[in-house]
Amino acid sequence: MMINLEWLRTYKEVYERGSMTAAAEALMISQPGVSLHLSSLENHVGYKLFERRPRLLIPTERGKQLYNSIADPLSCLEEVEVKSQKSPQAERITVTLGMCFETFQLALEPEVPKLPFNLILEFAEYRRLLEKLENQVSDLVVSPHKPELRGISYLPFSQETIVIYAGRGTDLTGFQTDDLDQLENWLDQQTWYGIASDNDHMQRFWKANFNQKTSFRPNYIVPNFHSIFRILAGSPGLAIVPDFLVPQLQAQPASSAADHNDGNTSSQLASAQIIWAGRQPLQNVLYFAYHKKSPKLETIKHIMGVISQRMPARPPS
Repeated sequence: MMINLEWLRTYKEVYERGSMTAAAEALMISQPGVSLHLSSLENHVGYKLFERRPRLLIPTERGKQLYNSIADPLSCLEEVEVKSQKSPQAERITVTLGMCFETFQLALEPEVPKLPFNLILEFAEYRRLLEKLENQVSDLVVSPHKPELRGISYLPFSQETIVIYAGRGTDLTGFQTDDLDQLENWLDQQTWYGIASDNDHMQRFWKANFNQKTSFRPNYIVPNFHSIFRILAGSPGLAIVPDFLVPQLQAQPASSAADHNDGNTSSQLASAQIIWAGRQPLQNVLYFAYHKKSPKLETIKHIMGVISQRMPARPPS
């Protein structure tokens, strides 16, 4: 049988106040109730906790050891209890949101101080985030995937195109060809950047354009896409990225490598930019994923509206 926490709480009060009467007043229970808790605890542990003398309770050595073991944990539990008893007027709904770190920075970070509810952000691989949503650990997930999950609804709201982004000083000699074999050979020889949490974009892009997986791994794995953009702003190299995250949105992806031969005699890029969107653009629809019967549905709709306003609109289907 597990020990009763009320017995321990009563014992702590008696120990600290030195009498059953004072403990009863603090706990707002009767003195016989305090006596019953104390005797029940002594029967449970199998030894006396106090030496009882007229108008005096003296803790035994084992009693002192028990008090030292329970005092701090019980204080922590009491603090939790006090916080949980705040009036409803003081409570704020808490929403747990899973999304890509860069999407958060672009679409939500500036709006966080204005949100009328508490927010917990989780950054992880999409499949992990969706798993937590299905298990009701999270309330809302922004995802380019929409697997069939128990009780989950998906709402499309934006779209991304996966492109090749080249850094400043990248030598495009050999890239300016429409021969796919030559193009793939040139791409294989370049310095590549990737992010630790997502290799899916690169593999899907390669499969769509060359009908096979990449024959190489990125040379440098960095924390996120913004790290890639900062590096490539001043250094040559390539990365496969979602277009809406690119800092220079005015840089339009070319439909073919030949489009970059615009009369410029230099084959080195003067600034980082998108250089190729592939033969057929690889596009991902972005979805809000949430529980159909969530008790926080109105709050979830609020945050979906905030994110949607700062993301590229999805073209009509």
